Amino acid sequence: MVRFSYVQLPDYPLDDCIANIRAADELGFYACYSVDETWHKDMWLLFAAAADKTSTIRMGPNVTHVILREPTLIAQQLATLDELTNGRAEAVVSFGNLGLLHQYGIDWSEMKPLSRLREGMHVLRTFLDDGAITFDGDFFTYSGLYTFARPVQERVPLKLGGMGGPKSFELAGEIADGLHHALGYSRENYDYVAEHFRAGAQRAGRDPAELDLGAWLVMAVGEDSHAAKDAARIMVAFYISSMPESQLQRHGLEAAELQPIVDALGEGKVDKAIEMTSPELAAKLSVAGTPEECVEQLQADILPTGVNHVIAALTDPALVRLFTGRDITGVPDVKGQLRLVAERMMPAVN
Repeated sequence: MVRFSYVQLPDYPLDDCIANIRAADELGFYACYSVDETWHKDMWLLFAAAADKTSTIRMGPNVTHVILREPTLIAQQLATLDELTNGRAEAVVSFGNLGLLHQYGIDWSEMKPLSRLREGMHVLRTFLDDGAITFDGDFFTYSGLYTFARPVQERVPLKLGGMGGPKSFELAGEIADGLHHALGYSRENYDYVAEHFRAGAQRAGRDPAELDLGAWLVMAVGEDSHAAKDAARIMVAFYISSMPESQLQRHGLEAAELQPIVDALGEGKVDKAIEMTSPELAAKLSVAGTPEECVEQLQADILPTGVNHVIAALTDPALVRLFTGRDITGVPDVKGQLRLVAERMMPAVN
């Protein structure tokens, strides 16, 4: 069974954000996730507002960070959200968005990020499960800290977000309830991700088939294949700078050849960056087109590797307008794309 979830950039008017979550809930999506970053509206408040307007969809950050956010405070927020949703909260955790950390003046390379993430996950798990913690670690220290914020679920799922690997993929298999891998599209990439994820799980005596292995994808779905692919191409230009060099290489790409796109964005030359993002490049770094074309791509390059969860970062005209000022036609809004995914993609892969 392949799960489908919707990941939202909470940049729409809040009424629209909530309406999109409600649509995903009504259409049977497993979860609605949201990025937990300063650049966007606060996802914790958004999900709190959406909690009593939904019934089955799960909610949580994808991802939240253990450098900018203190893990016991993440656990407090997550337990509160779990109560509000009557047991539908979960979290995907990482050490941070490198671009955001740079804007905060944080040199992540001096912080042993993977070790910090391992310790942060221990703190999160302990505080969620026990409601109290005494701990003296390399990064976090507590003496009798407790909270009355208690989750409804017996065990709130905690998953790891990873991109470059391989150590983060293995860590997810070893200690987390799953791995969500962002911005991966090629068969070579997912073979590599799955291999290291399974290795970490097996080393810890766990069955990787029982864990969540998710593909976080830039996606645009519509009846007009060309329009959907063009919408995805525009968003790909913005995401290239987030991809580690090793991940680019697993897509047959070199960071140096893409640096002009990154530089153009850094200089505020959005139109130039989009112009340099060719349709051929976008096809390698997105899932886009008609529902049937998107299914074909999933079945050829992603699902055969063991991925059991598709996390769709849907691109619609409102998001394109926000990022670029451009108006595009022929592409459904988020609710329209959610319906196409639910009615024509989910049945095709399950």
